[in-house]
Amino acid sequence: MLENHKTEANLLTKVWNIANVLSASGVGFTDYITQLTYILFLKMDDEKESMGLSSRLPEGCKWKDLCALSGEDLVEKYDDILDELSRCEGLIGVIFTRATNKISRPVMLKKVVDMVAEENWYMLEGDLKGAIYEDILEKNGQDKKSGAGQYFTPRALISAIVDVVDPKITETVADPCCGTAGFLLAAYEHMRHQSSDMEKQRFLKNNALFGADNTDLVVTLASMNLYLHDIGVDKSPIVHQDSLIDKSERMFQVVMTNPPFGTRPQGSVDVSANRPEFVVTSDNQVNFLQHIMSIVKTGGRAAVVLPDSVLTDGGSTKTVRDKLMKDFNLHTILRLPTGIFYANGVKTNVLFFEKGKPTKDVWVYDYRSGVKHTLVQKPLTRENLQDFVDCYCSGRMEDRKETYDATTNPNGRWRKFTESEVKSRDNLNFKWLNFTEEDDRSIPEILDEMQEEADGISAAVAQLRELLGGSNID
Repeated sequence: MLENHKTEANLLTKVWNIANVLSASGVGFTDYITQLTYILFLKMDDEKESMGLSSRLPEGCKWKDLCALSGEDLVEKYDDILDELSRCEGLIGVIFTRATNKISRPVMLKKVVDMVAEENWYMLEGDLKGAIYEDILEKNGQDKKSGAGQYFTPRALISAIVDVVDPKITETVADPCCGTAGFLLAAYEHMRHQSSDMEKQRFLKNNALFGADNTDLVVTLASMNLYLHDIGVDKSPIVHQDSLIDKSERMFQVVMTNPPFGTRPQGSVDVSANRPEFVVTSDNQVNFLQHIMSIVKTGGRAAVVLPDSVLTDGGSTKTVRDKLMKDFNLHTILRLPTGIFYANGVKTNVLFFEKGKPTKDVWVYDYRSGVKHTLVQKPLTRENLQDFVDCYCSGRMEDRKETYDATTNPNGRWRKFTESEVKSRDNLNFKWLNFTEEDDRSIPEILDEMQEEADGISAAVAQLRELLGGSNID
């Protein structure tokens, strides 16, 4: 175990050192991680072939064709390899989805190739390979300048959600907007220890998981993330698609996801034109909720991160909310604090529901009121959510007991709202805690949050300038 930790630390140090060198020459961390993914796959394929296993790559597109080159020859060959592999079928085509070279300077590309060449990556056990890559993705998710954080859900939150939803090894699990596959990987880790039966393990690795995303970069990172954990080594469980216009009939027993918020990007295919059964709305989160409701099997369950607006807004949002309450048992809501996501200040909840029975009582855990987190100074940890996990009573919900009591503990965080109380409300924004809000942030924490907001404004202005055709705007 100590040796594994040392190996992981050493490899991560190499990865960060190269990242810093490339950053100084103008290559962003996200571009670096993408290129590292491509090069890493070439190297591991070569290592497998040297062990007598079959290669997945066409001739002329292998590690041996690349590693001995330098200068412009290296760049040209790398460009050619990416172009050909992006047009392949199966796992190769998924990992190299629309692959292009972002490291145009030969000396910088050579540094990455040489760093990868120094290690035998395929022989690292799956847990270690995966842990290294997960660390890389988490680092990338914390890089506010890259915007990669929008694909990243805090691992502590994912872990708590998976623990209470408790997917079983024989069940199918989906994430229709999977990001870097955090939910799917956590579900896999949760399920793989449940049985040593070979058929169940084979089903888990090859058929149980499904993820989708409409961003090329994310499909690449998610596919590689699962591959390095020895999941989907023949066919990636990740597909490149816009889930909101997906017309497939595939359904799942478990859905866990954190969909994108806001309005649908301009130029996207109109959702209502492809999904006439949906209530018409421009809100991404409401459309994703409708999609999730449509792909959960009867008797299946879902956990979805959604903003407060889904619980409070009227109009089409309320129509969808009413349908959810009628056709699903929305039994639990976890109110989350701000400061845990890349998008600063967004108020979110996790909705837990089951398909096939209407909502009656709703249990609410308020982990928002009086709670403060920041991404850097005070990040959310798994321990922070343990009380919620304990209160949830997964698999034995009949044993749930409120910690709230109007007389003895009015600030108890776990409270049941009865069917009559739920029906008497026009929204699901449950609030009852009465903490005196004190700003206990340190000066560095305040400055960090101010910097986050300033960076966000700068990024938005830069994007707006680009959309308007440059900085000289008349």
